[in-house]
Amino acid sequence: MIWTLRKKIFIGYSIVLVLLVVVFVWAFVYLLMLGKASNAILKNNYNSILAADNMVGAIERQDSAILLVILGYEKDGVKQFHDNEKVFLQWLARARDNITEEGEGSAVDTIDTGYSSYLVDFSNLRQLHNIDPKKTALFYHETVLPTFNRVRDKCLRLREINQNAMFRTSDLARHISENSVMSMTVIGIVTIIIGIAFSLFLSNRLVRPIKQITEAMRKVSENDYDSKVSISSDDELGALANQYNDMIERLKAYHDLNIGQIISEKQKNEAIIRNIDDGVIVIDTEYKIANINPTAVKFLGIELNVTQGKHFLEVVKNEQLFNYVKQSMESGQPPTIKEGSNTITIKHGDITQYYMFSITPVHQKDSESDMIGVVLLLRDFTRLKEIDRLKSEFVMTASHELRTPITSILMSINLIKESAMQKLSEREQELLSVADEEARRFKSLIDDLLNLSKIETGKIEMDFSNVSILTILQKSVEVFKAQADEKSIKLSFEIMGETFNVKADPSKIIWVMTNLISNALRYTDSGGYILIFAERVGNQAHISVTDNGEGIPYEYQPRIFDKFVQVKSEKSVGGSGLGLSICREIVRAHGGTIWVESTPAKGSTFTFTLPTAE
Repeated sequence: MIWTLRKKIFIGYSIVLVLLVVVFVWAFVYLLMLGKASNAILKNNYNSILAADNMVGAIERQDSAILLVILGYEKDGVKQFHDNEKVFLQWLARARDNITEEGEGSAVDTIDTGYSSYLVDFSNLRQLHNIDPKKTALFYHETVLPTFNRVRDKCLRLREINQNAMFRTSDLARHISENSVMSMTVIGIVTIIIGIAFSLFLSNRLVRPIKQITEAMRKVSENDYDSKVSISSDDELGALANQYNDMIERLKAYHDLNIGQIISEKQKNEAIIRNIDDGVIVIDTEYKIANINPTAVKFLGIELNVTQGKHFLEVVKNEQLFNYVKQSMESGQPPTIKEGSNTITIKHGDITQYYMFSITPVHQKDSESDMIGVVLLLRDFTRLKEIDRLKSEFVMTASHELRTPITSILMSINLIKESAMQKLSEREQELLSVADEEARRFKSLIDDLLNLSKIETGKIEMDFSNVSILTILQKSVEVFKAQADEKSIKLSFEIMGETFNVKADPSKIIWVMTNLISNALRYTDSGGYILIFAERVGNQAHISVTDNGEGIPYEYQPRIFDKFVQVKSEKSVGGSGLGLSICREIVRAHGGTIWVESTPAKGSTFTFTLPTAE
């Protein structure tokens, strides 16, 4: 039996492969166990928690309905009470169908009994209200409210039972995970040891003949084509030695013709370009297509046989892209491309494709001045573009649909404040104020989402004009001057040199400024300072807002302009986390950029750029 090198490697690594399969199966088993544990959490407990929360919400809205009846809005109150009665009973039925924990059945029965009493109390309250309205409030306080509290407390107890069960199941999942990690670590270490041992053994068997081949190749590199390898074995190394000797003879012949190396290099380069998944176009110094791979041909929708030797514009037909190629060819450096401008759009009939491009100059070996050409790389990101568009449109549509009901809610709250505020108890007034504040926060979040979506989809209108930077800074500071004085914070601005104009939408840029100043005021202590500084740098205006507040933790700085990112701090007021993201999109719409420099406990500087008007 001939033990070929292939068989030796196969047998050795088969052992390692078996161990890897064992690790895989072991991991799969533990993943199934983790999946079952997670499924138990969702199936057994989450539905009961959801039912408990919805029952609490329904009975609280019924309690609000009773208050409407007491206040004289009997028709609206009775309708709201019965509407939420259906909701409560639906969730009570779901809770009864999902009894999985000890004590959960007793809690559901108590809720059912208590809620029946609550319905009877409501009926009695309505009768009493029709007979003697003055006694209704006393009856509510002494009879209905205690029943309401008992039912609500039992619903909260039902939620607590299932939450505790979820924690127990989570601990079980964690225990399974720890065992899985430990066992897979042990098996993995064993696999590594066996693999290293076999690799050392195999390397010793291979190194000796390979050294002979390496020495022979070194001599060939010195143009010694008479150097041959003598390895007498029947395995692949012997076959390799024979093929090597044959190759040496052929290389000698090619060397005599002085074309062997040229052909080999050319074929290798063409193979590399041909097999790259992205589109590659090689352009020579005369701006003609020197090489193009099938992917680029597909992206451009052209025929391969009509591209070779053609001028770049004849094939691509994109003046802006050609200007970038020309700039790189003339400078010997990658072109300067503004953020977001490194994309092109190509239409094939009714289909629109989006490609991200990069341009790289190619120089002669060991020379930075002698240009060979440039390489244009095209990367298809159509699918990502479509996903981003659908996401923005969905957010905009959802926010638009939510704006009407939240506006109605605010109008209703304001109406109650104006007409019935004096009739409410102190606690009821406090609850109404909280509802008003939360509704306004929700409306602000919806407005921010709509603005951000409009900017991202290009549907927001920009009214560009030549505006003085002094005007922008003055209006921005005036808004917060009183607030800064109240907190004993020095708020000022400074323009480097003479004042100048910028090309911008004044209202949008002032919005950016007020957002940055508002954030600075929030995180700056009394006695601190906020400085707005503007200067002209070339054809750009650099505007910065600097404070000596608590600064931004380093872990937040790379993503501070992302959506819904909020720095966790005692001074946080629970905003939407969209302000800085909207600032970035507005600045981008003006053709500028925005960034932050911050040191924790020392302060922050937010800087953005705008094009000057000249």
